[in-house]
Amino acid sequence: MAAKEQKKQFKAEIKQLLDIITHSIYTNHEIFLRELVSNASDALDKLRFLTAGGQAVADADAPLEIRISADKDAGMLTIEDSGLGMTADELVTNIGTIAHSGSAQFMKEAKASGESLDNIIGRFGVGFYSVFMVADKVTITTRSATPEAAPVSWTSSGTGSYTMQELEADAPRGTRIEIHLKDEAKKFAEERTIKDILRRHSNFINFPILVAGEQVNTQPALWREPKFKIKKEQYDEFYSFLTLDQTPPLETLHIAVDAPVQFTSLVFIPANSSSGLFDNPDNYGLDLYVRRVLIERKHKDLIPEYLGFARGLVDTEDLPLNLSRETLQQNLLVDKIKTTITKQVLAQLAKLAEDKERYAEFWKNHFKVFKLGYSDFINRDKFAELLRFNSSADEDQKGLNSLAEYVARMKDGQKAIYYVSGPSREAVRLDPHLEIFTQRGLEVLYLYEPIDEFIMDSLRSYKDFDLVAAEQADIGELEKFESLDKDEAQPEALSEEDSKTFEDMLLTIKELLGERVEDVRESKRLKGSAACMVTPDGAMSSQMQKYMQLMTKDTSPPVRVMELNRDHPLTRNLLRIFKHDQGDGFLKTSVEQLYESALLLDGYLNDPHALVGRINALLEQASGWYAEIKKA
Repeated sequence: MAAKEQKKQFKAEIKQLLDIITHSIYTNHEIFLRELVSNASDALDKLRFLTAGGQAVADADAPLEIRISADKDAGMLTIEDSGLGMTADELVTNIGTIAHSGSAQFMKEAKASGESLDNIIGRFGVGFYSVFMVADKVTITTRSATPEAAPVSWTSSGTGSYTMQELEADAPRGTRIEIHLKDEAKKFAEERTIKDILRRHSNFINFPILVAGEQVNTQPALWREPKFKIKKEQYDEFYSFLTLDQTPPLETLHIAVDAPVQFTSLVFIPANSSSGLFDNPDNYGLDLYVRRVLIERKHKDLIPEYLGFARGLVDTEDLPLNLSRETLQQNLLVDKIKTTITKQVLAQLAKLAEDKERYAEFWKNHFKVFKLGYSDFINRDKFAELLRFNSSADEDQKGLNSLAEYVARMKDGQKAIYYVSGPSREAVRLDPHLEIFTQRGLEVLYLYEPIDEFIMDSLRSYKDFDLVAAEQADIGELEKFESLDKDEAQPEALSEEDSKTFEDMLLTIKELLGERVEDVRESKRLKGSAACMVTPDGAMSSQMQKYMQLMTKDTSPPVRVMELNRDHPLTRNLLRIFKHDQGDGFLKTSVEQLYESALLLDGYLNDPHALVGRINALLEQASGWYAEIKKA
């Protein structure tokens, strides 16, 4: 038996909303199930709150659960919960209107912008109405938890009206929603489809979700549990469930924060390489949950890109369900969560760095991604402490050194941390700019990645020490340190006349090279090499200049300073030739060869054909002279 039906009209804004839902092409129809299950979970939460406060409720012994059943042949889907339920007045308030504020403005904006339903479902209390994307007809039967409250039903086809009636027959506490599916939505009556949707969107709901009697959400929301109760094996199992990675994570962070934003989080640092992120740079971020309900997978605004190797999730009470992506990006709460998580991860890495072997494993797998942190100026000091470099102090390319370790080994009076860039350890060690450092026993950091130059340019200093490229080092400062080979035989010093002639030769070489060089000068840094190219004072390092040229696709060699080692045998031979004939062709050829050889070492020589041809000509001349000498 039932009381007389009452037919009522939806309010104008509801009609507009239903028209949008039923006539829009919406690709993600499955979202309706997430919304209805979230509503059911909220009703169960509210009931539990009442009973915890000692309030009497109907069917006090009924289990708190969500039950879902389907009839594929009939095209029916039923969702019921044993939660708070509703009275007739509450049903009108909660279902008959959009949430109590903002509805008019919401509808106006949605209509004007043509906003996708991805972004509007769930806002302003409209989550329930998403059911009409898949339903021809919906019937709600609900009974309030208030003792003696009468059950009531609500039925609508999602057009302009709905009917309500109080039921005289008994009904269990809670809410039952019967959905008559549209023909094109019959797949939502298949148990396999239902379970798949629930596992993706509602797997961590705090109440059992039963589909045909089988509980679907068997994985507990581990992040909601007290840390002291959780074993490492549980964290590892959850990580595997979340990422499908069977290798246990290198580190696990369980974060629980009450202020300035209330959220909990599980963040894992994988033991496997993250270099694949460069093939798919958008494939990072933490999963965002609101009250255990998945809102977005891999939300990028929750963690900076340079910590993108981290996997995990964030769950908060402070965000409304289904914020649009645009709103999420502008939400200050999300920024605060990101700030907190960034600090926590960096602190955990600093702790991990105390174990050199384990940190070396982290560095091997994630250094390419981590180095992107050079642009995080807020955490620059923490980032600097976590960097690692190979060094001239290491036996091979596997050695790793922190800036702090470099500083601890510095010579007394050393004022800078020196570095040099190159594609490999072998290439770097041949760099002529290092000769004075080797001679004076000064350690130099070896940079093998292009991004390292940007890191150094961004940091500029570490504690009280400037970061200086070897080619830009103050030679006067370096010469203050005692030479390690002071007992080695020194070349005969040039006479006063030869010294003046050498200066004249430098001017002539400058004229020969013309605008290709800014200047030609005597070198104080070279010992085993005859010549090198250096950047002018105040300019960016040659490697940084090279990377900038790659970005602009400029292949021309930069105009730099050429330095000659006056004590090198080759330079002394050229000086003898110059004294005899300043316009000698061999001198000109040798100058071109020295210039292009220096460009080749620095990676600026685009066409080696002229250089090779010149080498062959010089070898031909040299071999002829040598043969004559041997004959004599």
